[in-house]
Amino acid sequence: MTYCLAINLNQGLVFCSDSRTNAGMDNVSTYSKMHTFIWPGDRVFVLLSAGNLATTQAVVKRMNRDVEQGVAPNLLTLGSMHEAADYVGMISTDLQRLHASRDIASTNFEASFIFGGQVGLAAPEMFMIYPQGNYIHESDEHPYLQVGETKYGKPILDRVMKRDTTLEHAARCALVSMNSTVRSNVTVGPPIELFIYERDSLTEGRRLYLTEDDPFFREISERWNQGLVLAFQNLPRFSWEDEHAAQRQGQIFPFTPGSS
Repeated sequence: MTYCLAINLNQGLVFCSDSRTNAGMDNVSTYSKMHTFIWPGDRVFVLLSAGNLATTQAVVKRMNRDVEQGVAPNLLTLGSMHEAADYVGMISTDLQRLHASRDIASTNFEASFIFGGQVGLAAPEMFMIYPQGNYIHESDEHPYLQVGETKYGKPILDRVMKRDTTLEHAARCALVSMNSTVRSNVTVGPPIELFIYERDSLTEGRRLYLTEDDPFFREISERWNQGLVLAFQNLPRFSWEDEHAAQRQGQIFPFTPGSS
């Protein structure tokens, strides 16, 4: 399984992905699901991949090959993020059809992607690209996209993420979302990759590669767990709990027949 997410903020973009691949109980390994294509000063693209590994690897290979061989269109010739998203969707559907035509075992070759970045000084954008090649934006109310095992990491995003959230705050939130998913689903796991892109910088940004034993990632996990426990302990009590507590402390002596 997979969990990838991206956040679109006023200050820029945040991307986060796990690295665990699962082709059966006896075939679990790691493979990067975050792919960057960067030409400093001109354009920045980030691709997060989920689904059939043969398809996602082939899509990334084709995107790199098209640039190297000058095949048009390619990431360097496209004039906007929308054109780039169409290009990725076209490659994905073409390769799915190619793999399916060779298959005799009814394999599912579908793949989904989160694709984001910035071309020139146009506004940064990101898209969810479906196996059929079509895509959607994030919403203004929830400025993030998820793919893969999304349910465990969604609540924190719903509560915290706004367009005016800072990049660093959003990056920590992304790591908490990932940590919640890792703890609840064994098919999602580290290393965790995090990419923070500042709007209009057109540079490589900040990229972190966090293993299971990384001190920073462990501290994020431990402090979030401690915060949840503390928040739970501070929840309002039922009315009768206070009465019982007072009775145990000898502050309330309920009247019983025959007592004086």
